Amino acid sequence: MEKAALDEILRMAPAFLLVAVRALAMIETAPLLSSDVNPQVVRIALAGFAAYAAFPTALVSGWEIPPFGLSFVFLVIGEGLIGIIIGFFMTMIFSAFSTAGQFFSLQMGFGASETFDPLSQIENPLMGSYLNLVAMLVFLSLGGFRELFLGGFWRSIQSLSIMSLVEGREAVLGMLLAGLSRLFLDAMVISMPVLGTLFLTSLSTGLISKAAPQINILTEGFPLSITIAFILIRVTLPFMVDAFSRVVESGFAAIETLYIRIGTPVGGGV
Repeated sequence: MEKAALDEILRMAPAFLLVAVRALAMIETAPLLSSDVNPQVVRIALAGFAAYAAFPTALVSGWEIPPFGLSFVFLVIGEGLIGIIIGFFMTMIFSAFSTAGQFFSLQMGFGASETFDPLSQIENPLMGSYLNLVAMLVFLSLGGFRELFLGGFWRSIQSLSIMSLVEGREAVLGMLLAGLSRLFLDAMVISMPVLGTLFLTSLSTGLISKAAPQINILTEGFPLSITIAFILIRVTLPFMVDAFSRVVESGFAAIETLYIRIGTPVGGGV
């Protein structure tokens, strides 16, 4: 009995390893989960748990696992690539919030006030870090982790394999390029109310300095820009939250569309 159970575990081990590699690659590149705040042991344990939860689905979907060898190594690399693509695409969507803060930080006078942001793992202006925190709360309120593991990882196990990824590489490349383009567009849309008003403020102070040279614009302009920017951020915060929600939801919708275009229908072979 024990030998039969051990043989069954060994028979299923290659398939479980492939699922775990995809999960770990996604976690290592996904927003928030890839932060250094989360220890590596925690990320590996989360990948193992996600693989354990998705493993029955992988078996039902008809996985064809080659024996250990060079083909299996390439299959492991391919599974890691699928996970990296999923996590990297969501990271691009999430980066729109930080980029939006960077757009108007310089206009506010906070361009030189950069600090290390543990969420984005980069040196970020104060406004970029602030919008990152807001985006994190919106992501959690929308059930972002649930969508990431169910709509991203679990659905990929059901419908996407490395062969379908290779065959649909043009669609994958188009999705990544569209994500990069949408990153800057979304960042501009989110930051435009504050950025546009600060531009008009700078233009007005410039005209005032020409009309009344005795006014010291350097001492009056920066406090004025900072005050106006904070008031605008407070007023437009509901708009930003709605924009954050639409950006995150469009990112998950883009991944689902990719699965439909190049993936195997649920219930077919992977």
